[in-house]
Amino acid sequence: MRNTLLFIVLLHGSLASWAQLTTPPIGGNKKASVSEQIGLTTVTIHYDRPGVKGREGKIWGTPIAHYGFQDLGYGPGQAAPWRAGANETTTITFSEDVRVEGKPLAAGTYGLFMNLGEQETTVIFSRIAVSWGSYYYDPALDVLRVTVKNQALDRSVELLTYSFVNQTDSSAAVALSWEKRMIPFTVSVDMVGQQMASFRRELLSKPGFTWESLVQAATYCLTTSHDLKQGMMWADQAINARYIGQKNFQTLSTKAALLTALAKPDEASILMKEALPMGTMNELHQYGRTLLSQKRDQEAYAVFKTNYDKNPNQFTTNMGMSRALIAIGKSKDALPYLRAALPQAPDSLNRANVEAMIKSISEGKTVIN
Repeated sequence: MRNTLLFIVLLHGSLASWAQLTTPPIGGNKKASVSEQIGLTTVTIHYDRPGVKGREGKIWGTPIAHYGFQDLGYGPGQAAPWRAGANETTTITFSEDVRVEGKPLAAGTYGLFMNLGEQETTVIFSRIAVSWGSYYYDPALDVLRVTVKNQALDRSVELLTYSFVNQTDSSAAVALSWEKRMIPFTVSVDMVGQQMASFRRELLSKPGFTWESLVQAATYCLTTSHDLKQGMMWADQAINARYIGQKNFQTLSTKAALLTALAKPDEASILMKEALPMGTMNELHQYGRTLLSQKRDQEAYAVFKTNYDKNPNQFTTNMGMSRALIAIGKSKDALPYLRAALPQAPDSLNRANVEAMIKSISEGKTVIN
């Protein structure tokens, strides 16, 4: 019996020092993570969620979420900020370089701490990303500090929550919300610069073996008016690169558009004369619409006429001719094309649009093209 008891004691001690079974986080706090993509950059926050638990009005500026830097009674004994969550250190990860409140921050994972105040908070990004709370906080390992205004909430948030608000294509505010307070800080990215860098990387691998990818990258340069010379290089490769280059409407018209943007209209015109016979009905129609949007009405008319001659009496080409004639001031000449298009309309929305155009022209009103 004595040997059995000794075995049990030794076994229990051995297991206790070896491993513990998985249980929920202590104190009823919940583990959570939230992730959002801003441009091409992924932002991810891992944190534990303490609850208010009936302590409204007793959260901020108390030992629960203390103001300023305080000695937390553990660790090296130096004053530390709030842990911005519960239990283990809250972390934030950026997959690419970003700007936080306009200040640069390199890609990576950071410990997230907060120097709380009544009206404003300093958000701290630290190299300490694996720790418990802020017990081992060291200001020498700070990478960035930004100060933001606290915001009052009109309702109480029970469990501390991180979310992404006020989003645009290239920015979002990361917001900590708890009890009746929100602490937001804005993360922004150089979307065009990152997109261009991504294109350069990707075009060195599998996507770079198709003319379609090269046209996509060149078109991005055109639509953003960014690095048009690089766009021209990609457009040239889409036409002339060995094995993958092709002369078709998309490749030639893309290069022509870039030539126009680079103030070389004569070269662009020569290229488009080569491209037009290669265009499908929809390609020519879309090109004509683009010319109309650029107020190049006579050029648009020529394209729509070419398309109609190739594809006569189709809904698309009838509408193209009517829009072109309206644009060059010959609205009444557009009526036969509109009347031909009416029974060809593919759906009720298009039919209603054609009817409205016919009615406006018949009544002598201006038609919005």
